[in-house]
Amino acid sequence: MDIKNYMQDVGRRARAASRDMAKASTAAKNAALNAIADAILRDAAALKAANEQDMVQARADGLEPALLDRLQLSDKSIETMAEGLRQIATLPDPIGNMGDFKYRPSGIQIGKMRVPLGVIGIIYEARPNVTADAAGLCIKSGNATILRGGREAFHCNQAIAKLVKEGLATAGLPAAAVQIIETPDRAAVGELITMTEFVDVIVPRGGKGLIARISADARVPVIKHLDGICHVYLDDEADPEKAIRISDNAKTHRYGTCNTMETLLVNENIADLILPKLAEVYAAKGVELRGCAKTRDILPHIVAATEEDWSTEYLAPILSIKIVGDLTEAIDHINTYGSHHTDAIVTENYTKARRFLREVDSASVMVNASTRFADGFEYGLGAEIGISTDKIHARGPVGLDGLTSEKWIVLGDGEVRA
Repeated sequence: MDIKNYMQDVGRRARAASRDMAKASTAAKNAALNAIADAILRDAAALKAANEQDMVQARADGLEPALLDRLQLSDKSIETMAEGLRQIATLPDPIGNMGDFKYRPSGIQIGKMRVPLGVIGIIYEARPNVTADAAGLCIKSGNATILRGGREAFHCNQAIAKLVKEGLATAGLPAAAVQIIETPDRAAVGELITMTEFVDVIVPRGGKGLIARISADARVPVIKHLDGICHVYLDDEADPEKAIRISDNAKTHRYGTCNTMETLLVNENIADLILPKLAEVYAAKGVELRGCAKTRDILPHIVAATEEDWSTEYLAPILSIKIVGDLTEAIDHINTYGSHHTDAIVTENYTKARRFLREVDSASVMVNASTRFADGFEYGLGAEIGISTDKIHARGPVGLDGLTSEKWIVLGDGEVRA
């Protein structure tokens, strides 16, 4: 295959399809989403069979447990894919919305209209559900998309993409609105991230190495986060039951996700009470603990944490723990070592909670809730195209609004500039 010519052809078809998608009706887009959801549930067995092909090869290739976890497609994850598409269909269509109107002294009226970004390239590893989630969000937001999944999920991605095309055809929308790259050749990625004439934005989803490479080499703008070093801070005015429940869920609900807690910060006034109980919870689930010197005074059997631990995304059953003197020290630690992804405080003190929300510089900041909620589906976005820790255009879980832009519109009645 001539990769450059192939990708140019994909890009041209995507650009043409993006113009049709920009003017597609809400009814047509919703019909496509519901048809895809129906097809996914109908062909669940076939999707699982394709996924098992990928799992067998991934195990043979020695893929890390975190990637195997992301790759696995269960009955529940298939149902969640379909539910996410249906939820996107119920969301208000942002395209064409006008607002912020005001009259100027000249007599003209100015405002803004929400419009699609155009063509979105999405590069991702392991997770086959991204194929459905990304397609759904791009369809509803009136964009065309080019999907490049990882080779480890090749069979499952192709199977899902086939159902997406079926749904588009059912609704009378162009098949090229969602294209999945049909070669695992990495040269296709190099072409995709430099095709500025066809692609408007790139969204990489995967490990830090992948995202760093894409960000360094791309000529197309990138929406990204590099890693998820998430924290939970247990304040000295935390409810002990909430503190244990949240600390458990934030770490052990799933190990291989970017919103999993990697560092637990504990106020010194409650450390003697909380840490032994949490150590029992974590030990029962096989979590390795690494602690600062003060933590090891209470839990002498755990591993000593190093400076590197505070800035490590484990994506594994490993947790670093640090005892801090107060809220100020906790905030300073998070802003120094965190990745600006998701951080939480557990406290019953309203003033401290408000200060934490204001001063922690992260895309999602939480009070008395698990970091695992930092997710487009949980935020009611239907699904997410990714999570951004950047501060320009989109931040946090990126849903429909993050895949759109605004243009100025001017309404006049014959006015001319003096």
